[in-house]
Amino acid sequence: MNLTEILKPYGWYIITAAVVVFLVYVWIKRYKFKSANVMAISAIMAALVAVATNFIKVPTPATGGYINIGDTMVMFAAMVFGPVVGVFAGGVGSALGDIIGGYAGWAPITLVVKGLEGLTVGYIAKRSDNIGMLVVGGVVGGIIMVSGYFLFESYMFGMPAAATELPGNTVQAVTGILVGAGLAQIIKKRYPEVEDLI
Repeated sequence: MNLTEILKPYGWYIITAAVVVFLVYVWIKRYKFKSANVMAISAIMAALVAVATNFIKVPTPATGGYINIGDTMVMFAAMVFGPVVGVFAGGVGSALGDIIGGYAGWAPITLVVKGLEGLTVGYIAKRSDNIGMLVVGGVVGGIIMVSGYFLFESYMFGMPAAATELPGNTVQAVTGILVGAGLAQIIKKRYPEVEDLI
């Protein structure tokens, strides 16, 4: 099943709806995004997420999607720089990764799910270098990611097909938590001034 082909008749509507939701959040936080530092860091983190998303790709035949390691950078960005950068890097970076990697049909749902992941992890873990708090943020973000894709895949492909994705998405989330939290703690402890960039 190719999600891009299935959604072709509805593509512009779905993309428009996802982008509107995303832009509403950016508009709400518009004063933060006026900062050159926030814009630059958000763009850099989004690029890192897109590269990580395409670095390792394991196709999943049941839904036509793929497993990747992009969550490592989504969680890292959110844990170090907070929810504003987290939502941008997670949503835009992951959606760009889908488009660049040939999975454009997944970009709208990815924009929303990974954006929510980055937003949540950022709110929970932003001001802490405690590994326990970073892991808690990562776990909550991982649950959002796994359940968000599961609900979408259940609707699009049926629950049996969505269930076959759960192990892979769970591994993807756990990898993101371990690597993201580990890197974030190292950066926060060694270079605490990084958090003051935004």
